Amino acid sequence: MNTSRVITILYIVVFVALGLGAGALFLDAHAEYRHQQSLAAENRRRLAEAEARLAEQQVILERLRTDPAYVEKVLRERYHARPGELIFRFKE
Repeated sequence: MNTSRVITILYIVVFVALGLGAGALFLDAHAEYRHQQSLAAENRRRLAEAEARLAEQQVILERLRTDPAYVEKVLRERYHARPGELIFRFKE
């Protein structure tokens, strides 16, 4: 066999092996990238839910600070007070 032909075949085999190795690494990296994207999307969704809950809780807190009728309603619900029962509030 001709030595230049052997060298050419050897180069082709090396380049194909390098190409396959690089392709495998790329596929692994791409799979990891897709996984990270899905995690980021899930985290954004959870963050939006937490922010919505926080906004609701801030509204409730503000009502508890400023609306005595709401405070009375909450206390009656929490302690199962019936309408007409007296609720005593003590300052600590």
